[in-house]
Amino acid sequence: MLPAFHRPIDTAAAAAWFAGASGMALLASEAACVRAAIQQFPRQRSLWLGPAAAVAGEVEAQMPSLRLQPEPAQGFAGDLRCGPSLPLASECFAVVIVQHAQEMTDAPEALLEECARVLIPGGWLWLLALNPLAPYRWRWSGHGLRGREPVAWRHRLRAVGLLPEPVSQGLGSGWRAGSDPHPRPGVGLRPAFLLRCEKRTLPLTPIRKPRAIGLQAGTPA
Repeated sequence: MLPAFHRPIDTAAAAAWFAGASGMALLASEAACVRAAIQQFPRQRSLWLGPAAAVAGEVEAQMPSLRLQPEPAQGFAGDLRCGPSLPLASECFAVVIVQHAQEMTDAPEALLEECARVLIPGGWLWLLALNPLAPYRWRWSGHGLRGREPVAWRHRLRAVGLLPEPVSQGLGSGWRAGSDPHPRPGVGLRPAFLLRCEKRTLPLTPIRKPRAIGLQAGTPA
């Protein structure tokens, strides 16, 4: 059996779930986070990747610089059409918002690597993901979506050179298919969570601190 992260994803079924009542309620619960992400660096470019259903709602109103939606052919549509490799210059976005796009592709690691590549140093990635421990999971069961716990995403984010925050924020309501716009520290049984991470850069050659020079007492400066 293939590992869970490498089982084929039914992108069309996943997109259809987000376009339904349960999926739209979850997207509505995440709208405030998307707004906050876009406004983090309002004078700089932002990239959003997520289900097409979100484009007709809050994301459309906020107008990130570039919007892309996963396609069944493992590419992207939206403001441009492309394959899994984004035809974008490196370090050209201050904010990248990944709203469940990583759960709609067979290669989430490659997607996160591309997102890290296009982030400027000091830029932030906002990852919105499904919680596999939430009762709400029964609503997306059978639609090609599989949630992963924050620790799994932190491992993958660090692997592509990003520094995740230590605490995730839970989003959405418990089992009821309604929106809850108030995030809470910790994932708990919330259906989704927000995990933010920063792109930091270090010099290729470590810079050593200068060695302290000991002077004898009475030595003139």
